[in-house]
Amino acid sequence: MAQRRSQRTDRAWPAVYQIRVEGHLGPAWTNWFAGLSIALEDNGDTLLTGAVVDQAALHGLLKRVRDLGAPLVSVNRLDPGPAPQPTEEGD
Repeated sequence: MAQRRSQRTDRAWPAVYQIRVEGHLGPAWTNWFAGLSIALEDNGDTLLTGAVVDQAALHGLLKRVRDLGAPLVSVNRLDPGPAPQPTEEGD
């Protein structure tokens, strides 16, 4: 039987992810979250968005969310496209 990979496992890395956490994080956290952009939502959530090089890096980011103590709301892989640029500290 021929080996077949599903489209889901055949995706190229890096991939762009959006991680939503409860509460607002300041731009100073950008470096701690490996250069992901930080967007503060009106509902009080923070969106961390950016390229993640592989599954190990994704798990590392999720570990940082856990270590921060911020409740994780969602993790979504975005369609391929240009990754957002990280925010500058103090913006």
